[in-house]
Amino acid sequence: MNQKDRQFVLCIKNEGYEDLEIRKIYEVLPDENAAKDEYIRIIDESGEDYLYPSNYFYPVEIAQNVRETLLRAA
Repeated sequence: MNQKDRQFVLCIKNEGYEDLEIRKIYEVLPDENAAKDEYIRIIDESGEDYLYPSNYFYPVEIAQNVRETLLRAA
C-alpha cells in the first residue's frame, strides 16, 4: 500500500478500551471482514494492529507532507 492510500482516524471515544487515547490519530489497516462487523483495525504505538469499534474513531484527511512525516515516525 502506498503512502497516498494510507488512511488515518481520530480517536473520539475509549470506553472499555483504555489503551486508546482520545484525540490521538491512528493509522488504519484495511480489513473488510472487520468492517462488516462495524470494527476497524488500527495500528497502535507498539506497531501492532488491533480491532476496535469503528464508532470510536472519526476519519481524517491529512496533508501529504504531514502524512509523510507520520509514516516516517512510525
